[in-house]
Amino acid sequence: MTIDKVNLAEAFATFHDPWNPRVAGDINDFQVKLIKLDGKFDWHHHDIEDELFLVVAGRMKMAFRDRDVIVGPGEFIIVPHGTEHCPEALDGECHVLLLEPGSTRNTGNVETERTRETLARLG
Repeated sequence: MTIDKVNLAEAFATFHDPWNPRVAGDINDFQVKLIKLDGKFDWHHHDIEDELFLVVAGRMKMAFRDRDVIVGPGEFIIVPHGTEHCPEALDGECHVLLLEPGSTRNTGNVETERTRETLARLG
């Protein structure tokens, strides 16, 4: 196995389609995923997986049923399993690094045209 670094700006430049996460690396049973957000996603939750959203560029709103949290570059938010949420890019495109179990389906408990059963890998 070759150990190398990942340049996030270069990695995000390799794809352009929003809401289609790419696997950038694996950590035990977890995956590091990169995703571009554009507009509003679907309301959903994950029964057993917690998710970490780290904003790399742009700003996002994480909507919960009782409040909204704005997350900017260099900030992250952890969404506990079972918590209904709806991510949304603010002010145009937003680049996000996700850290979550490899079993996590991007649309959680709902199935939409944005559901991805298999994710492409970077590199």
